[in-house]
Amino acid sequence: MTSSGRDNATDASIDARGVRVGVVTSAYHGEITAALETGAVEAFVASGGVAEDLVRIDSPGAFELVAIAAALAARDDLDAVVALACIVRGETRHDRFLASAVANGLASISAERRKPVSFGVLTVERLRQARERAGGGKGNKGREAMLAAIGAARAIEAIRGNAAGSPSRSDAAQAVRR
Repeated sequence: MTSSGRDNATDASIDARGVRVGVVTSAYHGEITAALETGAVEAFVASGGVAEDLVRIDSPGAFELVAIAAALAARDDLDAVVALACIVRGETRHDRFLASAVANGLASISAERRKPVSFGVLTVERLRQARERAGGGKGNKGREAMLAAIGAARAIEAIRGNAAGSPSRSDAAQAVRR
């Protein structure tokens, strides 16, 4: 369950067949981000995607995710982008500025490109919390980010595929469940 009390989508309800996704992963806090990336890749494959349809790129840190995600989103052969990182609070407010810049940058790319850019960036107080969210007791946010990216890509596909007008909510929902 998410913090909102809603169940997360399951792999079975999302169809990744034919979807191509760019995954950019920060090298900073590599133990955590590697686990996030593993969760994302496993979710993609469990949803019917093939590993060859993933373009995986490393980023030196979280801030650089934005430029790399923008380059991936510019590719016509990709349907979505997943950005993965871990930002841990330190003694200063640097983490807040960094997290805000990354979140705003990724959202801007998604809006400008009209392509899903999923936010798999952990913003935590302590590394223990990150481990919990990177395959520990609180699930894997990389997995969740991938499922969100696939679902959004399918919804956009349904919207674009309906030349006669706006699709109904059920049309978009069916695209996600295919």
